[in-house]
Amino acid sequence: MVDLSGIPAEPPVQPSRPAADELFGADCATSIEGSSVTAHCHNAYPETDLVSLHVECDRWWDLDGDGAAVAVGPAARVELTGRCWKEVRAAWVGHRRQ
Repeated sequence: MVDLSGIPAEPPVQPSRPAADELFGADCATSIEGSSVTAHCHNAYPETDLVSLHVECDRWWDLDGDGAAVAVGPAARVELTGRCWKEVRAAWVGHRRQ
C-alpha cells in the first residue's frame, strides 16, 4: 500500500502571466572593464523604453555619471557607455516609459 497523504490534490498554482500592457522594458547586459562601462540593451516589447546608464565611481573625488536617456524602440538595440577616472563601484541601467 502506498501512502499518498503527502501528495497535493491539485497541481501548484502558477503565477498569472502579466497583461500585454504590463510587458515593458528593454533587456540590458552591463559589463565593467577597468574604468569603462558598456551596456547593450534590446527591447523585445512593442512600447518604446527610455534607457539611461548610471555609473557610480569608487573614489570619493571621482564624479558619478548619469547618462542621457536614449529611446529604444520595439525590436531595437542600443549601446550605452560611461566611465570613471579610476575604478567603477557600480553601474546600472534605468528604464522609463516614453
